[in-house]
Amino acid sequence: MTGSQTERLEGPIRAIGLVYRTETPEILSIIARIEQWASDNDIDVALETSAEAAAADSPDLEAGPVDLVLALGGDGTLLRAARMFGATDTPILGINLGRLGFLTALPDSYLEGGLHQVIAGEAFLDYRFRLRAHIEKEGEVIDGNFFALNDIVVHTTGAARVTPLVLHVSHHGRREEVGSFSADGVILATPTGSTAYSMSAGGPIIVPAVQGVVITPICPHSLAARPLVIPADEEICVGSLDPNAAHQVTADGQEVHGLAPDERVVVNRDDRRVALVRLAGQTFFDTMRRKLNWAIQPPERT
Repeated sequence: MTGSQTERLEGPIRAIGLVYRTETPEILSIIARIEQWASDNDIDVALETSAEAAAADSPDLEAGPVDLVLALGGDGTLLRAARMFGATDTPILGINLGRLGFLTALPDSYLEGGLHQVIAGEAFLDYRFRLRAHIEKEGEVIDGNFFALNDIVVHTTGAARVTPLVLHVSHHGRREEVGSFSADGVILATPTGSTAYSMSAGGPIIVPAVQGVVITPICPHSLAARPLVIPADEEICVGSLDPNAAHQVTADGQEVHGLAPDERVVVNRDDRRVALVRLAGQTFFDTMRRKLNWAIQPPERT
């Protein structure tokens, strides 16, 4: 299985589902534009359950399958849509209504034009792998499974302070200690998530096609604890060395699980992938330059 695979999005698209951020001021007008466009193209529109009040005449997104999901908001909304549809192969198209929107493919100013490209067969699917995690105690699973397209983060709760963590990696059932370090926590990120929290914590940017997971300590209390990239098919286990510490595990910054001192979080690459929609001409490096200003040269002096 490759880390990222691209293929053309082929229709037909007869039904689209909307997942959106309710706090966005212009969301109702955006939904109205989508519903008008869908009506003009004989396409059904379904809303997630929480959105029923916004458009009472629209069917419930949970009532039946859709051919395409539109995530209206920023990257957080797209990650929520990925969690909702992670067990399916439903393509997800991000409509950026926020600020950065690194994972989103379309600005709302090009909404109708972009949707026309999609139904005309001019869009592509980027398949991204996601992480699956569970919490275990003495070798027994006590909480799981939960999933992340971007990252799994282990960090302390309560007061901000460093905590000692121990890291193990295993392949073919053999678990080996990598080492221990004191930090605010640790980020386990996919290539998709390497441009998010991990990058902010000093981790490297990983091209989506790379089959790897980056392990990034958060503010480590040592110059020797540096980000580490390992093969994606290796299992990662993170535990605490502090018998009195209280930790929590966060998946994509949205799903939170408690982690007791005698428990471990175990992370693997999931068998299912997430299909992200992009338009022709959009590439990872182009997005990296435009939205992260990566290696942008300053203007020449005149």
